[in-house]
Parts: sequence; structure tokens; C-alpha cells
Amino acid sequence: MVKTIGEAAAELGIDAHVLRHWEDAGALTVRRDGNGYRVYDDGALEQARTVLKLRRVGLSLPEVVAAMAPTKSAAQAVVRAKIGALEGEIVHRQQAITFLQHTVECRHRYLDDCPDCAAFAREA
Repeated sequence: MVKTIGEAAAELGIDAHVLRHWEDAGALTVRRDGNGYRVYDDGALEQARTVLKLRRVGLSLPEVVAAMAPTKSAAQAVVRAKIGALEGEIVHRQQAITFLQHTVECRHRYLDDCPDCAAFAREA
């Protein structure tokens, strides 16, 4: 069964303009009917679901396009790079948590007076 852009967008929980944008960016391929209207068949809907999943895990639209490359090795390279970036963010956020936990428990009134806070500041 085929769906209109509005029906497809409603099923995916997004706005129709998002689907148009994905198509313009090359992340989504949608066929047109005889009147030029977009027609979302099962394949287009599954492709849109994949784009949506990749966007929700943090890939930018250009990264999504690259991750959906026809060759698996090209797609894997993009995904591996994103994994590395996310792991770096985790390390950075853990360091931020450690620093903030210290500042909450620090006996010094001002962070400049604390040698541990100064050490944290030098690490950044």
C-alpha cells in the first residue's frame, strides 16, 4: 500500500517538510506518481525509518547520507567515526561530572583557592 507524504509523515511522527528535506539532501529516495506527487511505498517508508533512527542517534544529515552509502565499507567508516566522536563526548562529560562533583564537595569558598580545582582547570 502506498501513502501520501502527509500519511507517511504522520506514521513516522515527523512533519512532511522533514521528508522533503531528507529527499533534497539525498538521504531518501521517493518515487512520484503520474501527477508528480510523492508516493511512499514500503521501501520508501523503511528508508525513512532508517534515516530517522540514524538522526535520533546523533548522525547529521550528511553523515546519514554517507552511512547509507551503497558500499558497506564506506557506511562502516562513517559509523565508526561517529562512535569515536560519541566516545569522546562521553569522556568529556564524565570529566565535567567529576569536576562539578568536586566543586560541590570542595571545602574552598573560591575555586581559585583550591589546588584540585586548579588541576581540573589545567586539564581542560
